[in-house]
Amino acid sequence: MKPLKIGITGVRGVVGEAFTPELAVDFAQAFGTYLDGGRIVVSRDTRPSGPMVHAAVCSGLLASGCEVIDLGVCPTPSLQLAARQFEAEGGIAITAGHNPSKWNALKFVRSDGLYLNATQAEELLDIYHQGEFLKTTWDKIKTRVETMDAIEPHIETLRTAFDVLSIRSRKLTVAVDCCNGSCALLIPRWLEVLGCEVLAVNDDPLAPFPHSPEPTPNTMAQLRAVVKAGRADIGFAHDADGERLGIVTELGEPLSEEVTLPLSAAIRLKERVGPLITNISTGSRIDRVAAQYGATVIRTPVGQAFISEAMIEHEAVLGGEGSGGIAVPEVHPTHDSAAAIGLILSYLAQSNGPISQLVKELPDVVTLKYNIEVEPNHLYSVLQNFRVRVESENLEHDLSDGIKIQFNGGWVHVRASNTESIIRIITEANDSRRAQELLEWARDRVKT
Repeated sequence: MKPLKIGITGVRGVVGEAFTPELAVDFAQAFGTYLDGGRIVVSRDTRPSGPMVHAAVCSGLLASGCEVIDLGVCPTPSLQLAARQFEAEGGIAITAGHNPSKWNALKFVRSDGLYLNATQAEELLDIYHQGEFLKTTWDKIKTRVETMDAIEPHIETLRTAFDVLSIRSRKLTVAVDCCNGSCALLIPRWLEVLGCEVLAVNDDPLAPFPHSPEPTPNTMAQLRAVVKAGRADIGFAHDADGERLGIVTELGEPLSEEVTLPLSAAIRLKERVGPLITNISTGSRIDRVAAQYGATVIRTPVGQAFISEAMIEHEAVLGGEGSGGIAVPEVHPTHDSAAAIGLILSYLAQSNGPISQLVKELPDVVTLKYNIEVEPNHLYSVLQNFRVRVESENLEHDLSDGIKIQFNGGWVHVRASNTESIIRIITEANDSRRAQELLEWARDRVKT
């Protein structure tokens, strides 16, 4: 079966297999119908299928009577800000984010720049399945697609959120790997505004991805080399659309994507204390950091839409996930690697110590992640069988997103991915031996 993921994160699949031009046209028409026409902003990342999918999306939106504003290649956070700034009814980001080049996706954004929540995503999906779309007439169809720049307004928003003069005074050297994605058009410019000496690799949006666009230690070899050779103060790695951030310390040490959020939280809570938002799959470092400052941690199901709405509801000072996504509310309550960079560089500008010193102060836990590929039509039966095994062993568990089991000295979380046809197993413990034991325990019980 050809994998196609449809859910709260939008619709994604392998181009030329499950993800086709027809699918893109139909979903764009469904979105235009859902919003009853109006102005829609559209962006894409740099993967090869982008122009094809972009043409299909614009066609579907125009057919349903929408006014289309083309933002071109730009990060998804830039589109999310533009939806508000350009007074659009919504937006479609054409990007599969951290997925490999063969994938593409449509992510649907509301007028306030947030992703559709679970209820809204279901309503859109109902319209798609019904196939009854708005159809404008030949004499009312919009005759052109307007183009606008979303990156410069994004930088202006970032300017107002951070102390640019303080950062500029430090004259930091920053290495960055944009993975030849859409961040290549934003991050070097943002760092130059901050007065940094920029050591950029993979910053050509016309070139293919040089490695997986998921910013994890496994993909940071080039960035580590640049940090060490250029004696940079820090290195930043990006996914294809500017939502996730990976970090390399000035020592050339690549940090787990699980460290980005607790590190950012430690920086934020030094400035002001308030609620932190994350999902139930994110490790416990965030709880231990929060406890040091008397802050609360509120957990949601996995997905940026849940994070954003909880941040607004609880007036959070920071949000994010263990994937490296960070949301800084002064910019907007959505994952934005450029905003995370502003937060981290603000700390470096005001601190006499290197970033590695702050990392040493974080709680020390071990997180392991393991993925199991499963046919799409078997995903939830596999999860159900695992749940039955857990319940038969009378283990304490949480069913708010997949199955999370608490053990003495650690936990296991087993869930279906929102973005790929895989079962994700995440374990955490105080030492690597116990974390590995928990991983093996879970693998033995996930029967595919």
